[in-house]
Amino acid sequence: QVQLVESGGGLVQAGGSLRLSCVASGSTFSTFGMGWFRQRPGKERDLVSTISGSGDSTYHAAAVKGRFTISRDNAKNTVYLQMDSLKPEDTAVYYCAANLSGHRRWTASAYDFWGHGTQVTVSS
Repeated sequence: QVQLVESGGGLVQAGGSLRLSCVASGSTFSTFGMGWFRQRPGKERDLVSTISGSGDSTYHAAAVKGRFTISRDNAKNTVYLQMDSLKPEDTAVYYCAANLSGHRRWTASAYDFWGHGTQVTVSS
């Protein structure tokens, strides 16, 4: 079983920045593909970004490309989401997820473990 714990959410004004962190338990973190998802009230959980186990392949959804950056530090069992130029429509609960394939994955059903989420609120 893998436990994922997110942190770094909060309230920020439009145009501001936040960095989310997700720490994973266990010693095989580098073998997990990782993703960040977000869910707005009444909406489905959507992929924001995903990264391969080695960190050499990433993907960002069109809505955040150029503003958000996913990265990982396998020595610290941590994946990050740097969020810049935040907009009110980025307001959501952000979830960290791990998949056992080690690759990038685009759908929530492809992920095996989930964190509890962290709230990000962007005021206008």
